[in-house]
Amino acid sequence: MNTKIEQLQNKIAEAKVGGGQKRIDRHHSKGKLTARERIDYLLDEGSFEEVGILVTHRTTDFGMENQKFYGDGVVTGYGTVNGRLVYVFAQDFTVFGGSLSETHAEKICKIMDLAVKIGAPLIGLNDSGGARIQEGVRSLGGYADIFHRNVQASGVIPQISGIMGPCAGGAVYSPAMTDFTIMVENTSYMFVTGPSVVKTVTNEEVTSEELGGASAHSTKSGVTHLTSENDVQCLEDIKTLLSYMPQNNQETTQKLPFELGTEIREELNSIVPDNANKPYDMRAVIDGITDSNSFFEIHKDYADNIVVGFARLAGRSIGIVANQPMSLAGCLDVNSSKKAARFTRFCDCFNIPLLVLVDVPGFLPGTDQEWNAIITNGAKLLYALSEATVPRISVITRKAYGGAYDVMNSKHIGADMNFAWPSAEIAVMGAKGASEIIFKKEIAEADDHEAKLAEKEAEYADKFANPYRAAERGFVDEVILPEQTRRKLIKAFAMLEGKKVEQPKRKHGNIPL
Repeated sequence: MNTKIEQLQNKIAEAKVGGGQKRIDRHHSKGKLTARERIDYLLDEGSFEEVGILVTHRTTDFGMENQKFYGDGVVTGYGTVNGRLVYVFAQDFTVFGGSLSETHAEKICKIMDLAVKIGAPLIGLNDSGGARIQEGVRSLGGYADIFHRNVQASGVIPQISGIMGPCAGGAVYSPAMTDFTIMVENTSYMFVTGPSVVKTVTNEEVTSEELGGASAHSTKSGVTHLTSENDVQCLEDIKTLLSYMPQNNQETTQKLPFELGTEIREELNSIVPDNANKPYDMRAVIDGITDSNSFFEIHKDYADNIVVGFARLAGRSIGIVANQPMSLAGCLDVNSSKKAARFTRFCDCFNIPLLVLVDVPGFLPGTDQEWNAIITNGAKLLYALSEATVPRISVITRKAYGGAYDVMNSKHIGADMNFAWPSAEIAVMGAKGASEIIFKKEIAEADDHEAKLAEKEAEYADKFANPYRAAERGFVDEVILPEQTRRKLIKAFAMLEGKKVEQPKRKHGNIPL
């Protein structure tokens, strides 16, 4: 019996060494943690239970029968993060470069199946050279098995991908189908085809970092939602992200302890400038409304004319979508529409109420926008908000013009409550543009065109550049002082907690993709 116990202990010890001390040392020399170190840091101490530690590959071609490592390049199992059950897999780059084999994929699929059955978040820590070429189509089939499960789990459990090393070729499509992707700066990259192939096909000279590094994907493509300075920060970001989410789509987020005070925020009264053309930072509004230091921004460096992220309001998790007047005057464009639509759909999947802060002069004009399908992409945000059944509240801080007024969670597309500040302007377009059209003849016939335009502009602004016409029609539920916004929102979201919506029976809608 003792011999058998020793044999098991030796096998487990061998599995935990992975590809050997030299490979671990090389990993550390690049500033990277190993797969097991990552899991140990992410999960609560002593909570990790490993699954499939003694699995080895089945390949006998190309001398692979003599190269076997327990675990086969991926560590899988379950544990807790701040006491909450999660399932996790971490690819081990010290074993065959973390390449995905048939058995490697089977281990990941087993964990994914358990996560869906039990209803708990799935976290993937990616660090792999791609498909194991010695296995041919079997490794490709393994990827497809994972992709299929990503789709089946979508909207059922939260899925988070940490990119902590290379992720190339077909491997990129699994993180792309998860809810959030976090990349580590300078040590991770994602691309479908690498620099050598790009050079061969297009003759472009580009590095891995330039082509698919964290900076490129956080600012240009929007593939990654967050970037982290190092492995430790990436794991901390995953923990923070999880804290705003429920376990699955049948639950709601946990309310944190919170003591209500007066909840009046006088600093909100002075944020919006008197000059309607002067920008201000919408993040200041968000900070004034939400619990202290609770705002966790998503996609911060991508499409910065709209701000999205999670926050807490009286201890409750909410999702925020807000126009940003500091960039493009807060106009909606192709990228901001996609960014906000994606975030909206995640919140709706997992019962996270939505707060929409509106200061939008319209859709960004120009051939670039039209040729890149602002019509279809703007419709994505319109569709996402119209489809969402979670509690939805809007606050119009300043401009709400044209079709963008409709799109930004207006009452007409199903918003539950709409508030407006006294500075709100709800109209088809700005006063100057409207006056030039409506009073074109009068202005042309006037002796002083400029003076007449100014007179008519003031007339139009007095009539429409305010929230009161919309409030008279019930399109705005209440015009409120900015300082009262937090108190009003706390009460409104509490009132909407029991909201239920019966959807028409259908397989699924056809979002304009």
